[in-house]
Amino acid sequence: AFVSEYTDEWIEKLSELGVEVVTYNLSRGGLNPLADIQSTIQLIYQIKKIGPDLVLSYSAKPVIYGTLAAKAAKVPDIVGMLEGLGYTFTDQPEGQTFKTKLVRNIQVLLYRIAFKFMDKIIFLNGDDKKDLMDAYSLKVPEVHILGGIGLNFANYQYSQPPIHPVKFLFIGRLLKEKGVFELIEAMRIVKSKYPNAHFTVLGAIDHENLGALKQETLDQLVQENLFEYPGYVVNVPDWITNTSVFVLPSYREGVPRSTQEAMAIGRPVITTDVPGCRDTVVDGVNGFLVPKWNADALAEKMCFFIENPEQINIMGRESYKIACEKFDVHAVNKKLFEILGIDN
Repeated sequence: AFVSEYTDEWIEKLSELGVEVVTYNLSRGGLNPLADIQSTIQLIYQIKKIGPDLVLSYSAKPVIYGTLAAKAAKVPDIVGMLEGLGYTFTDQPEGQTFKTKLVRNIQVLLYRIAFKFMDKIIFLNGDDKKDLMDAYSLKVPEVHILGGIGLNFANYQYSQPPIHPVKFLFIGRLLKEKGVFELIEAMRIVKSKYPNAHFTVLGAIDHENLGALKQETLDQLVQENLFEYPGYVVNVPDWITNTSVFVLPSYREGVPRSTQEAMAIGRPVITTDVPGCRDTVVDGVNGFLVPKWNADALAEKMCFFIENPEQINIMGRESYKIACEKFDVHAVNKKLFEILGIDN
């Protein structure tokens, strides 16, 4: 396993699984072509040293430079997996900036070069395939849709949701693209109608991201008791178990893991009708799909659950059924092995 972003804890966990871990340098968001060329040369050397039968690269820059390095190292089977298309393909309420469009065009050009050397490409959802492969006429011999990465259900215990009071939960980095500003506006609308409505927000501020919620704004919102904010937590299943409805008004996802976790525990979901998110909800069955950037629609569906608490358990059971069908990690892994052509 080649890793460029890691902690000692994760290196240790991989090693315990019997994985040989190789570290390399690659800046996830950097735009320095010389640094990326150096990373590719480093990857070529490290891949040649191992002599693998197959290289699977995942996420944008590793897919590009990992593929080029694998080809240069004469690897027989080269596979890429994109777990989402990232911010350059994410629509914004005010439209994308010139810089974002420029970066996307450069990214597409690099994909076009790398995909020529790839045997298979894997997406998590069909929208990503359509918005990249179809929109820009990119070709790879085999294209596969995996669905969500999946969960080990042994770590997520189904339970009946508490409904007195109805509690809403958001999990994610506190970023504009996660819909955090629409969420805050929707909370205010709901609170104006139901002052005792309960909201919990889990996740850290990404201080390097220009679209992040500011610390002073967060402090003010917590002080006025708009929502409970425990910050970044590791015991996510416990927080989901103690909540009624999961909310994710994101602008775009691969297939969001947080939503899969909420569904596995049996919680209805309110999310946006955008790529990735729409793959988790059957509207009106296990929750609701709302238009992106629309705080009023989001607030309306939260009010629905406050006014119809009996629907929480009904829709939560449907979430659990869908999660079992689509997001069991053992079934997902089996499908991934089949795509890779590996005997499981």
